[in-house]
Amino acid sequence: MTDRAPPSLEPDLMTSADRPDLPAHVVFVTGPSGAGRSTVIHALEDLGFEAIDNLPLSLLPRLLEGPPPDRPIALGIDPRTRAFSAEELIAVFSGLEASPELAADMIYVDCEPATLQRRYSETRRRHPLAPDADPADGIAREREMLHPLRGHATVLIDTTNLTVHDTRAEIGRFFSHDRAPGLAIQIQSFSYRRGLPINADLVFDCRFLRNPHWSLPLRAEDGRSAQVQSYIAEDARFDAFRNQVDAMLDLLLPAFREEGKSHLAIAFGCTGGKHRSVALAEITATRLAESGWQVSKRHRDVLKDRDRSPPGGAVASPGDGEAYRP
Repeated sequence: MTDRAPPSLEPDLMTSADRPDLPAHVVFVTGPSGAGRSTVIHALEDLGFEAIDNLPLSLLPRLLEGPPPDRPIALGIDPRTRAFSAEELIAVFSGLEASPELAADMIYVDCEPATLQRRYSETRRRHPLAPDADPADGIAREREMLHPLRGHATVLIDTTNLTVHDTRAEIGRFFSHDRAPGLAIQIQSFSYRRGLPINADLVFDCRFLRNPHWSLPLRAEDGRSAQVQSYIAEDARFDAFRNQVDAMLDLLLPAFREEGKSHLAIAFGCTGGKHRSVALAEITATRLAESGWQVSKRHRDVLKDRDRSPPGGAVASPGDGEAYRP
């Protein structure tokens, strides 16, 4: 296990899409079964990658030896791969990372075990590592086998709360060479009851603000409502909090852009993920977009309680993953 920080939190995260001068690109795609690895491979294929899934590790040197490939390659690797070895894959990946002739990335597609188990239950599929047992056994065994790879990933995507379309959008954000230049900012809201967003770079806690949940006329509304935003803004601490957040972002965003960071995820959290966090996410997205930043927004949990989905379930909500339009 490495002591490297989670890739989604590293300030210097850079994929080959940020290095168009490199002639070749090899991307390894791994992660537990059911997390969305195939979706990621298909998304890369749509971006022009040559996709090869479950290539035996013994054939990797033969594939990668010789001149660098003139077309980017996506290689799907997981414990079903013949003679799978996390240590061997790490060694190959580290060798490619050291090469000056190509760019190498490792995408780790993760998902909470409870959500993985529910997905297997809903599809009635057998887990490949436990075909005659409870899928939970196979999930636990597979995660243990893959654990060393997670620390070496350059891109970490948790699909617990993502739709297929969200996952494909994340891949496009990192690996599309024709994406808009500059720093792309995603503003999202979330519920602390359902856990921190794994991809968040900056997190702001809004739970101290006045809570519209306790106002019956506003309880059914969410933070996109002007009435809800006005109610929260009546808190005596609101202006100071908002001004401090704005000042911090005005300081950090230009610095991140100058450093070469291509994507920044900013998250606002509250208890239910419906009122205060949504309101601050909306207000902040509006201000940044009007200041000329490239902004998208996503409200992760805004409809969860209404739909009575179990924790960790993926529920699409209006505004999820949309590009902001002032």
